Amino acid sequence: MSEPIPRPSRAVLPRKDRPTLTEGGREALDLARYAPFLLNAVSSAWNRETSAIYRARFGFGIGEWRVLAMVAVAPDIRQQRICAELRMNKSAASRSLALLKDKGLLEAHGEARRALWRLTDEGARVHAEVMEIALGWEAKMLEGVAPEDLSTFLAVMARMLENLERGDGD
Repeated sequence: MSEPIPRPSRAVLPRKDRPTLTEGGREALDLARYAPFLLNAVSSAWNRETSAIYRARFGFGIGEWRVLAMVAVAPDIRQQRICAELRMNKSAASRSLALLKDKGLLEAHGEARRALWRLTDEGARVHAEVMEIALGWEAKMLEGVAPEDLSTFLAVMARMLENLERGDGD
């Protein structure tokens, strides 16, 4: 018999009300007020818009861009840390690293399993180009958002991530 799904008690929810509505006499999620749905919707829209551009112009997608950006932030980084920082599984990171290496954008130094990864000169050039595209799309996404709202949003997102990574699901 499987264990019940852990649920936070209503007492710990930091909401004034539940993100639900009544549909056909039953309680259902109000997706417009349910944070996980909105986070996923924004992420999906972001990935759809930007990944198509990256694939067309550079021959790689969001996963590879995330790895390229991480290596730019932390030169001489190991795959294990890339996985941890990006919350990416090992096989996805391996595929991304291999593709970026094959494209001449990354180079690895040292033993394969403990290699240190860094950008090549071409990788630094492509990183700068993709970064400008990413920042342009971020600006589009944030149109109409007040700076103080963005600051609050980023703090809330960081707190949510911290809460989820604590791993105390009870």
